[in-house]
Amino acid sequence: MTLEKNKEQAIFAGGCFWCTEALFLQLEGVIQVLSGYIGGHVSNPTYKEICSGETGHAEAIQITFERDKISYGELLEIFFSTHDPTTLNRQGNDVGPQYRSEIFFMNESQQRFANDYINLLNTACTFEKPIVTKVSPATVFYVAEEYHQNYYNQNKSQGYCSFVINQKITKLHTN
Repeated sequence: MTLEKNKEQAIFAGGCFWCTEALFLQLEGVIQVLSGYIGGHVSNPTYKEICSGETGHAEAIQITFERDKISYGELLEIFFSTHDPTTLNRQGNDVGPQYRSEIFFMNESQQRFANDYINLLNTACTFEKPIVTKVSPATVFYVAEEYHQNYYNQNKSQGYCSFVINQKITKLHTN
């Protein structure tokens, strides 16, 4: 996919994609957020296959954003402030390799920026434990099934949305 001159994409895995998608859709300059799967060894995986934890994929989001309105660095800042990057293969009650913290870079600039940002956070002891977030080259991003797209906005009264995602959105707006 060829993007317009001022547009860029970022791919982040930070636990359940319903949570991360809902957060990044709130941001000015974010044009689109797609929930999907990346980093595994099965072609065209399904949600059921991903949930087994055996495909190697992470639940992730692909963000298309306008660089003149929001920077990759700002996206990284929000990514790290809205999930726990110090837990391996876990976010809250979501456990398994599909819920890992990982940044999939699209180019060398994103790779360098992500690694530098992680080093900065670790050096500053921002978290009580070291960051375990991996930084990996982007591979094929498989868009998740349609019912996963824009999940929070379509299911706000669902329990997970009410108890988990609402707290993350409140935290985003208070930071």
